[in-house]
Amino acid sequence: MQKIQINSHNFILHPSGAIYWEAKKMLLIADVHLGKVVHFRKHGSPVPSNAAYKNLEKLTEVTNHFEPETVCFLGDLFHSKLNEEWHDFKKWVEYCKADVILISGNHDIIPKYLYEDLGVKVFDELLLDGFYLTHHPTEIKGTFNFSGHIHPGIRMKGVGRQYLSLPCFYKTESQLILPAFGNFTGKHILTPSEKDAVFAIVEGEVICVSKK
Repeated sequence: MQKIQINSHNFILHPSGAIYWEAKKMLLIADVHLGKVVHFRKHGSPVPSNAAYKNLEKLTEVTNHFEPETVCFLGDLFHSKLNEEWHDFKKWVEYCKADVILISGNHDIIPKYLYEDLGVKVFDELLLDGFYLTHHPTEIKGTFNFSGHIHPGIRMKGVGRQYLSLPCFYKTESQLILPAFGNFTGKHILTPSEKDAVFAIVEGEVICVSKK
C-alpha cells in the first residue's frame, strides 16, 4: 500500500484499486461494474461462471481490512440493468456495516429507488471538505477531484521491446483518477507529464512509477 497526503489529508492507496480516506474513515471505489460478467455470458462470451463472485469477494476483503464508516462508489457500480448479481449485491449491503453511497456513473441505469430501498444513498456528485467526488474526471477551481470512469493504466517498457500494461492510480495537481475495481473492465493507457504522479498496481502492491 502507499500512503499519500493531499491538502493535509492522509489517503491510503490499496492494491485492490480502492482508496481509504483516513480523516473521513471513508473507502473510495470506482468502476466495479457488477453484472458485467453475467452480461457477457448472456451474450455468448466464454467467461468463467465463478468470475461473477470475485468482485464481491474483493469488496468484502477490502472493507474488512479498513473497517470504514462509509463506502463511496464513484460510479459504474453496475454495468447495466438488473440481473442475478443484484441479489448478491443486496446480501453484501446487508453484510456491510458501513454506510454505502453511490455517485452515479454513465452505466448506472438501475432506478435510484432500488438502491434507496437497500439503504444506499445516491448522488450525482459530492463535495466534502474541499474534495469533489464524481464519476467523470471534473476540475472545479479550489477543489481536489476524486473520480473514476477512465480505467487508467500505464505502459511500462522493459528490456528490448517488452512492454507491460498495468492498472494505476493517476494523480495530477488537482485530481486523482482511480483504477477500475472490477475485473474484465480493461484499461485506458495514459501518458503522464512530469508533474503527474502514477502509482501502478503490481502483483498485490502499489508502486510509484513516476518521476515525481
